Amino acid sequence: MSYYFSKMLHTSFDQAIEQVNQSLKQQGFGVLTEIDVQNTLKKKLDVEMPAYKILGACHPSFAYQALQLEDKVGTMLPCNVVVQQKSEGVEVAAVDPIASMQAIENSDLQGIAEQVRAKLKTAIETL
Repeated sequence: MSYYFSKMLHTSFDQAIEQVNQSLKQQGFGVLTEIDVQNTLKKKLDVEMPAYKILGACHPSFAYQALQLEDKVGTMLPCNVVVQQKSEGVEVAAVDPIASMQAIENSDLQGIAEQVRAKLKTAIETL
């Protein structure tokens, strides 16, 4: 099983970020965090790399349900979505919640993970 799903976009990096945010919002997600990996590594290590951001996406109602079932599930939240510049375009990749939830021994989380997966996958596929 792959631990992510992705799609290549043929747009500018900044436009891709806007599109991803809108698509996530349409599926009920909010972006809690935005980590600019390119900028951070430039500052900390003085290295050059293509544009790369990690968006921490959260669907509040599903997060709440999961936390009610397993209080340490927060170690796996939020769902990370990577937007990175590639030579052929901008790749958007999202974690597969089913893959990450397999690490937790609580079968009650399966249904929530499946619903989150469906919404994340739709957000990526509709870009």
